[in-house]
Amino acid sequence: MKKILSTIAVTASLVTATPAMSLDDLNWDMQSTYPGSLTQLGTLGKVLSERLTAVSGGSINLKFQEPGAIVPALETFDAVASGAVQAGWSTPGYWTGKDTALALFAAVPFGPRASEYIAWMKFGGGNELFDEIYASYGIKSLACAVIAPEASGWFRNEINSVDDLKGLKMRFFGLGAKVMQKLGVSTQLLAGGDIFPALELGTIDATEFSMPAIDLKLGFYQVAKYYYFPGWHQQSTIFELMLNKDEWDALDDQTKAVFETVCDANITYGIAEGEAIQPAAIAELKEKGVNIQQWDPEILDALRVAWLEVVEEEKAANPNFAKVWESLTNFREQYEGWSELGYLK
Repeated sequence: MKKILSTIAVTASLVTATPAMSLDDLNWDMQSTYPGSLTQLGTLGKVLSERLTAVSGGSINLKFQEPGAIVPALETFDAVASGAVQAGWSTPGYWTGKDTALALFAAVPFGPRASEYIAWMKFGGGNELFDEIYASYGIKSLACAVIAPEASGWFRNEINSVDDLKGLKMRFFGLGAKVMQKLGVSTQLLAGGDIFPALELGTIDATEFSMPAIDLKLGFYQVAKYYYFPGWHQQSTIFELMLNKDEWDALDDQTKAVFETVCDANITYGIAEGEAIQPAAIAELKEKGVNIQQWDPEILDALRVAWLEVVEEEKAANPNFAKVWESLTNFREQYEGWSELGYLK
């Protein structure tokens, strides 16, 4: 009996001493395309980093690197693909130079709200297509945040017609830039930190960037006083955690599950925070003399027509775009029946 009790005691002590989790120990760099101080766009990356460490009990350390700390912001894709850094914090819309289809995983003009967008990604085939495109570049990317609708632009002067847009030089993101080009706007993509100097110096005449709480922090109101809604080009925006695919594939299943679960939690956090912080930001912008405007329906109609032209051109030019667009469109057509029944208008 003494021997049996002794054996049980030893076994119990070994079980107690065994860690509850057996994760891969990771000390990785995560190059961000956004400053860590930038509301939501950067801070959600920092929240992700902190929660990965906390949930893993210190096994997963993903060091948030400010833009330019390892590589410039818009070189993050190549750095992750090559393995120069293990991870990157960004949005797929920055990488349309690699494949225009990636823009459809970031923000879609006249596209879905956050709940519908994530439904397509998780259960409508979006993630599978996302993986397929990124795998060809040696990247695994996880949808890791979604934010509320953006504004559609800051202008120095009031825009009363489509003609008022012609000839403007404007910072614009993603597929929306191609739409604006069709209406006579000259567009360029600038990283967040480069926009205000360009606007102040007159290198650009107008800009869009994000939602009121974020635009407020960047100070665009100091140069341009007309602020337009709704954000037809970005009704919701997906952000991503990019990982070098070889590094990802080498992880055990439990470690992968921690990444996926924390990203899902970050999606919920980002939506809730983004919706909560807008009213105060709008009130402050009004106090600073900003003219909050809504687009004339005729201008929105012109933008919608131009967008459908862009879709047809992109489908013809890129089989990946055509395949992703078909998937998203089919999902949205099916979803519309539920949306009409289930939601108040």
